[in-house]
Parts: sequence; C-alpha cells; structure tokens
Amino acid sequence: MLNIMVKSALLYIVLLIVMRLMGKRQIGQLQPFEFSITLVIAELACLPMGDPSIPLIYGIIPVFTLFIVHITMNFIAVKSPRFRKILNGKPLIIINGGNIDTRAVKSADMDSDDISEALRIAGYFFPEEIEFAVLETNGSLSVMPKYANSPYTPSDAGLSNREKFLPYTVIAEGRLLKNNLIKLGLSEQQIELQLQKLQLIQKQVFLMTVTQDKTLFVQPYLKPCYMGKLE
Repeated sequence: MLNIMVKSALLYIVLLIVMRLMGKRQIGQLQPFEFSITLVIAELACLPMGDPSIPLIYGIIPVFTLFIVHITMNFIAVKSPRFRKILNGKPLIIINGGNIDTRAVKSADMDSDDISEALRIAGYFFPEEIEFAVLETNGSLSVMPKYANSPYTPSDAGLSNREKFLPYTVIAEGRLLKNNLIKLGLSEQQIELQLQKLQLIQKQVFLMTVTQDKTLFVQPYLKPCYMGKLE
C-alpha cells in the first residue's frame, strides 16, 4: 500500500511538471494533437499507480518521451506553416457577410443546432446579428457581430450602417500566404511595395493582416506595430 502511495505521489509530481512545461492552455484551447498527447500521458501515468508490479520508471519514461514528441512537433509546426496546417487544420469561416456557409458547416461535421449553441455561448441568440463567425482549429467559434449589434451599441450614435470586414492574414511569421492574397485580389508586388514603404522586408514581419477595404495591420518582430490603409 505504501509503495502505491509513494508511486502515485511521484507520478503526480512528474505529470505536474510535464503539463506546466507544455504550457498554460485550458482543455478547450488545446489543439487536437495536444489533447491526444495529454490523454495518453494521463493513461500511461495511471498504469504504475494501480499496479505495484510495474516499476515507477515504466511510467516516467513514456511520459517524458511523449513530452519530447510534443516539443518536437511544436517546433516543427512553428517553422513550417504547411506542417502546422496538416497538424491542426485551418480555421473555417462559418458565417460570411451575414450568411451561413452551409458547405463549411458540413465540412466541419456540424449542424444548425451546433451553430446556434456556439452563437449562444458567444452571447448572440440571433444569427442575423452576426457578420462573421470563424470556427477555430481548437473547435471554438470566434464571432464578429454586425456593427449595429456590437457590445458598444454604435447604432445609438447613428453608425449602424458602417460596414465591417474580416481581416485576412497575408504574412505569418515571415511567410507570405498566397491563398489569402487571391481572396483579397492583391498581388505579391503590392505587398512588397507596402513593406518597402514601411522599411521592412518579409522576414521581419511577424503578422500582417489586410481586410477587403484595405485596412492594414503590420506587426514586425523588432518594431512597433503599424495600422493604416494599404497604399
């Protein structure tokens, strides 16, 4: 009995250390591969706890092995957007311009009840209040309400007809996302000229987003961010 108690306490400490090293995300924020590794680690740690015949080291080694796998996959995902897309998938625009994209809903294996529930969780009970809704890779729904339905009631100030646009990521961690350029009707030359005006090169940009009305946001690695219009 004492053996099981000591092993359980030690494995708990090991698990606590490993989970702290893996980051501070909540369960609902985990990517699929992170959630899978978390479940497997928990299962492996339980085996030595309940069976006195299994040495403690047989629980510790697999846990740290999976931790190394997790760190390696995270490192590759940061360096390779293509690998990150394969690993995590990509966000889906479920509501676009106030219209529910039924094909996107179907590809996400969702139904109308799922959409209604997700909107209610976000604080909106009527789909017509939403301009854009994006299903993130961790399964959460990010909602952009129509301007008149924003929390700060701009309709009271006579601004209810102001149009809102969804920002598209054009550069992520120094890499140009050509698919989003096509969606925006922009060319690589336009982006390059804009970067030249900001005295930047592509590799110096951590994040660059552009909306359909050409609103620009640029966050370099080592300089303050820039907000304005794409020239």
